[in-house]
Amino acid sequence: MTDRRTVSSTETSIHPRKVLFPLGLGTALSLMGDGTLYTVLPTHTAEAGIALSSVGIILGVNRAVRLFLNGPAGLAYDRWPRRRLFVPALFIGALSTVVYAATRGFWPLLVGRLLWGLAWSGIWVGGATVILDVTTAQDRGRWTGLYQTWFFLGAALSTLAGGLLTDWLGYGATMWIGAAVTTAGGVAALTLLPETRSVRPILADPSVEENSLRLRANRGLWVVASVHGLNRFVTAGVLAATMALLVQDRLSSAGLTLGVATLTGVLMAGRTLLSVVAAPVAGTMSDRLGSRWGVAAWGLAIGIIGMALVAWGAPLAILAGVSLGAVAGGSVQALVTALTGDVVSQAQRGRAIGVLHTAGDLGSAIGPPAAYALMPWIELRGVYLLCAGLFAVGLALAMHHRTAVNRRC
Repeated sequence: MTDRRTVSSTETSIHPRKVLFPLGLGTALSLMGDGTLYTVLPTHTAEAGIALSSVGIILGVNRAVRLFLNGPAGLAYDRWPRRRLFVPALFIGALSTVVYAATRGFWPLLVGRLLWGLAWSGIWVGGATVILDVTTAQDRGRWTGLYQTWFFLGAALSTLAGGLLTDWLGYGATMWIGAAVTTAGGVAALTLLPETRSVRPILADPSVEENSLRLRANRGLWVVASVHGLNRFVTAGVLAATMALLVQDRLSSAGLTLGVATLTGVLMAGRTLLSVVAAPVAGTMSDRLGSRWGVAAWGLAIGIIGMALVAWGAPLAILAGVSLGAVAGGSVQALVTALTGDVVSQAQRGRAIGVLHTAGDLGSAIGPPAAYALMPWIELRGVYLLCAGLFAVGLALAMHHRTAVNRRC
């Protein structure tokens, strides 16, 4: 039987604030090469030495390989010290960007993207595991939200800086700068990040489900993973992949003087900034209200309204809908990490985070091809209405599980 002693405050020797800065900085800076590649590769195929038809494969293969790497990464984090895995992952990320800078051609670039997939599994699974190490059920919403803020800032700044530097210095020089930036993040983590695996004894948390010792039977984890997969399918998959079409079809004819590419970039940046705000706010609210599932349900409800407004098609409705979709995406993405900590035992958090991120990667990977396959049949408006329906499915799952948990209590 699991020991249910209460963990005293003296048993936790590391404050989350001490962990958040090196962890968040390393995560944010690691995105420099990846963000730059997404921004400039479609227009700099000659410098990269690949054909335009290969761009989709190069940009997507890292996400595909993570479907097979997230699980082993989570298992490794459950078995070994966090620093031993997280810090090398940052340097592998820097190595992947060195490959972008130093080589030309499809196969070397493919190797670089596979290295980045390996690195990001270690970084993203490890970062969430470390945050759960140093937080409790009373404060993990706030700190997971703040960690997500570092991620969103890194994603936004890497795409912006990557595009500007490429126009100024060129493709190769920008990639070398990206490698240096990611290396700096690795050095920061190596120097400042404490080991967190043994911060507190492995004791039972009253909020953890009884069946957490059998991870596959943990219904709470599968609900969380499903909600995350649906959220990523809509926000990081469909909406991100169709934003340019939405601008071209619905907003460019509304009398706006900005070009399609510029307006698309403005909307993408605006979405990211809203997510930066929504993630910590939702996490903090879930701590204060003591209702993580309730706040997640509100986020999903906002997503339903947002996608319905986007489907409506009026310019102001689209802007409002994209904004609400960003709030939903950021808040749900922050809460699912905290919810994972709530529903699994401490000894299984790495594996559980691996399951969570595999669901998210699967959703974001199949979102774009699904959207473009469906558009000839149901048009863009129908795709967005389908996304509203998927948010509704997530809301139903969250509310049903919340009700079931309350009945057991």
